Amino acid sequence: MNTVTRSATSKVSTKLTLGEVLRMLVNDGRIDKAHAEKLYKDRKKDSSNLHPIVVIAEQKWKDLKTPNKVFSVEQLSHFIAQQAKVDFYHIDPLKLDFSSAAQVMSKAYAERLKIMPITIKGDVATIATADPFHTEWIADLERVLNLKIKLVMANPLEINRYLPEIYNLATSINQANIAKAGQIVGVQNFEQLIELGKDKNLDANEQHVVNIVDWLLKYAFEQRASDIHLEPRRGIGTMRFRIDGVLHQVYQLPSNIMNAITSRIKLLGRMDMVEKRRPQDGRIKTLSADGVEIELRLSTMPTAFGEKLVMRIFTPDVIVQDFIQLGFSKKQADLWAQWTKAPNGIILVTGPTGSGKTTTLYSTLKQIATPEVNVSTVEDPIEMIEPAFNQMQVTQNIGLGFAEGIRTLMRQDPDIIMVGEIRDMETADMAIQAALTGHLVLSTLHTNDAPSAVTRLLD
Repeated sequence: MNTVTRSATSKVSTKLTLGEVLRMLVNDGRIDKAHAEKLYKDRKKDSSNLHPIVVIAEQKWKDLKTPNKVFSVEQLSHFIAQQAKVDFYHIDPLKLDFSSAAQVMSKAYAERLKIMPITIKGDVATIATADPFHTEWIADLERVLNLKIKLVMANPLEINRYLPEIYNLATSINQANIAKAGQIVGVQNFEQLIELGKDKNLDANEQHVVNIVDWLLKYAFEQRASDIHLEPRRGIGTMRFRIDGVLHQVYQLPSNIMNAITSRIKLLGRMDMVEKRRPQDGRIKTLSADGVEIELRLSTMPTAFGEKLVMRIFTPDVIVQDFIQLGFSKKQADLWAQWTKAPNGIILVTGPTGSGKTTTLYSTLKQIATPEVNVSTVEDPIEMIEPAFNQMQVTQNIGLGFAEGIRTLMRQDPDIIMVGEIRDMETADMAIQAALTGHLVLSTLHTNDAPSAVTRLLD
């Protein structure tokens, strides 16, 4: 291969090429020289803009030092970091400071050099790159920023993915902030503008808020979040996602922008945007980037600093999962299937909020809801609309609670009854009566474990 020769400790700034990466891999005994030369020859006239390590990863070559591993972009990124003697940085979007990062350099500058600002701590700015040998820009940027630059190697695919998002979101927030600052009137008038724009094209200022909401939902779906929290604080608002049971802070916004975002989401959820003194519930149905229908259940509550909004994310696909996909072992799945085929009795699913009780019950009902049985539910609220079930919504203000709902369902010739939650003695008594009179009853209890359910029922 005809390549530029460079030692690992060289300070010469040269852009990384396919030939150079192949040379380093051959010299380190990681790939076969003949394979490297063939690839170099085949791609020599290739005008595509693919990063060299992406091209190599596409070959699915095995690492000669660890033959059971196939080279991936991530593994090759680690290798280049070692060769350049810089740290490798895995880009975690939940840990990025979007607003600070976007202020370090312009989007055009970052895209031209394929670099990505990560953090600013003290007098050090951490910049991710997919070409740690190309460093001629560092001195200029240090002089302009009056900061020291710490260079880290990152996966080029991650840089390509998250670099536009940093700047697009920051731009939308800044423009929305400017628009809000230019208004003497308050948040209420901004809400009225959005209300007036429901049947018209939104103007530029409102569109920035729409962009932020669109990004927020798209980002939450990508991160497989179960809940989105929009929380007002003194002078600022915080976005947090719950992922695998843990809340992660995603972004902080000026409070006026957070108010506008909350109003936009309330509008989509057909909630009263003007009412901020009492809790409200709403629903949004939307599509993910890959076309999957997703339902969001909205809940607001007044706090000392404003209106807090939580969105619970429901993906209808979860109810068609089998028990193994839900995390059951083979033995547990067989036992669960045996229990749910019983003609009568009561099955209680326990666990804290967000542990999967509803998903387990819906998946179970979906599998046993055949044309030969009548499956009826009483819920507060109806978590997911399922045509195979007869679903009843609890409405306390007209006297329709869980106990009354069970009493009604027992006159509807049900085979299987699902009660959203056993909250009180009357509901527990009615559920047990239904089980004793020839019905299979499934319900949930908010306890941390199964043994606690017995104590809860006795109480």
